[in-house]
Amino acid sequence: MTRAGAARPDAIRRHNLGLLLTQIHRDGELSRAELTQRLDLSRSTVRALVAELAELGLVEEHVPSGGERAGRPSHLVGPRSDGPYAIAVDVDITHITTAAVGVGGHVLARDVTATDPSPSPPATVARAIVAAAERLGTQVARGAWPIGIGVSLPGTVGRQDGLVELAPNLGWRDAAFGEILTGLTPAGLPVSIGNDADVAVLAEHLRGNGRDCDDLVYLMGRIGVGAGVIVNGAPLRGRDGHAGEVGHTVVDASGPKCHCGQRGCVETYIGDNALLELAGRKASPTVDHTDQLFTDAHTGDKRAADAVRTVAQALGRTVATLVNLLNPELVILGGSLAGVLEFARADIRASLDSFAMTTARDAVQLRPPALGEDSALVGAAELAFARLLDDPLVRP
Repeated sequence: MTRAGAARPDAIRRHNLGLLLTQIHRDGELSRAELTQRLDLSRSTVRALVAELAELGLVEEHVPSGGERAGRPSHLVGPRSDGPYAIAVDVDITHITTAAVGVGGHVLARDVTATDPSPSPPATVARAIVAAAERLGTQVARGAWPIGIGVSLPGTVGRQDGLVELAPNLGWRDAAFGEILTGLTPAGLPVSIGNDADVAVLAEHLRGNGRDCDDLVYLMGRIGVGAGVIVNGAPLRGRDGHAGEVGHTVVDASGPKCHCGQRGCVETYIGDNALLELAGRKASPTVDHTDQLFTDAHTGDKRAADAVRTVAQALGRTVATLVNLLNPELVILGGSLAGVLEFARADIRASLDSFAMTTARDAVQLRPPALGEDSALVGAAELAFARLLDDPLVRP
């Protein structure tokens, strides 16, 4: 029988360094005493781990000043402003948002690149990201360094190879986007790619409205619609990472034509295009145009208000399906769906109550994302941070 080898001291140290850095990344500045309690380690061990992380340039510590407490105060440990940062990217149909995100999820600098209304090829998007990353490098603190690139995309992404198998609203099919982007980035800088709703739910679960909830769904509404799901505190991915493709669930085979080639998909009823068309607006589905529609609805534009309420009814039916299937405690409605929730919560709730099972519907809460439009962006940063948090001694 093969015996499992005992963990070596170096492996244990690396593991503990990762645990400590993860605490700082999740909760921000903490005292040594809090870290000692959370990690169940000795004070001397925590002191040594903090010193090593500080020497690596990953954290900094200081002694708090002032206060009424007697005795020697515990040192506070927090992220460095000139430490590592993730290059986080949120690719939408009409623009690419690239940001430098530091330990703790803080957006240090941001760059938004408008894209052509027609689909952009993967190589064009990759070049735009690299150019934006170079601009961000001039905006962060001197000495700060990138640890990886995390990308949020509106499409199905393979778990193992990062192949974008289908992103209908981008016009991509079987696009080796990760390989293309890696080939353009500085040597050794790792690239990670995820579906926009999947990474958005990670961000909200880590530091947003889903933080204390182990069963939640993030329903992302843009031009397309997708769902990120957390079950029992863990992401629901499916065998190939394609779980959550709610937007392309057919609800009426004779319904409107969808970008994916089917008819009557969910996104044709609750996506941005549906919202604008119902309001009679021949405008591209940009954030500015949908925001203006919501503003008009709030200020008395009847056609805009009716459009939002119609989408709200379809949204309620969609949420009811998710509630019946997954029995979540919380459903977060992001993107343009947050605007629908703000204006027509009662319509969503009435539709949900009509189509969901009684016990499940009564328990579920509906909320907008705490991180707003940055949920997918901050979630993309988590993809890039994963390697560093697992082993802080590893560098690109």
